[in-house]
Amino acid sequence: MAINVDKVYKTVLLILNKEQRGYMTPDEFNKTATKVQLDVFEQYFDDLNQQLRVTQADFDYSNRQTDIDDKIETFKCIGDCIFNTSSDTFELPGTDDLTAKDIVYDDDPAANEFAFYRLGTVTYDGVEIQRLQRNEFYNIDKSDLTIPTKNFPVYLYESGKLNIKPIEIDDDVETTFLRKPKNVIWNFTSANGYYEFTTTGSQNFELNTSEQTNVINRILLYAGVVVQDPTIINVAAQQIKQEEQNAKS
Repeated sequence: MAINVDKVYKTVLLILNKEQRGYMTPDEFNKTATKVQLDVFEQYFDDLNQQLRVTQADFDYSNRQTDIDDKIETFKCIGDCIFNTSSDTFELPGTDDLTAKDIVYDDDPAANEFAFYRLGTVTYDGVEIQRLQRNEFYNIDKSDLTIPTKNFPVYLYESGKLNIKPIEIDDDVETTFLRKPKNVIWNFTSANGYYEFTTTGSQNFELNTSEQTNVINRILLYAGVVVQDPTIINVAAQQIKQEEQNAKS
């Protein structure tokens, strides 16, 4: 379940107003909230890499690798790669080719812009294709022992395109990947100088609800910069640091 954008914005405003620290406009909030969501999203990969080195508990709900993977689940996608005959490379999946799990793309491109983020597993006709570095890719077919075949294909990923060997492969290539979170939008109507929230055109955070406190603290951290209040910055930074230490200990 996603974090409600209206609840987060009103909580941030309540804290700022209670402490008489200033105000964040909807535009400032939207830009800050989008930045915070990307910060939290990117942190998942560092946390997962760290947890892979640690022995995990076997108890339900306490395996941290599984918990992090569950948080990333929303952004997992799978799509067909389209062969470009002019360059003999495969294009990564676009919006029209997307088959994503539990994701609905609305007609509003500003709120639902598709953005490829990280490449996962590439397959040909159900066979996983091995990823190689540039020097390996260009030298692998120099020996009859290592030359790629349709049963053992390889690929090079550069400039957002897939170069696949053997060259006879020009169809049936599919990839799993992660997309970026959609931009956070608190949309509103204005009347008599007041902003009134409207669900039309708004976009909730796509992070798991367990991240709500973390999100609010991080927005307050940036809010301290916006209103030029070092007290807010220090308090929010200390709270974030403490939560990160608790999560890794």
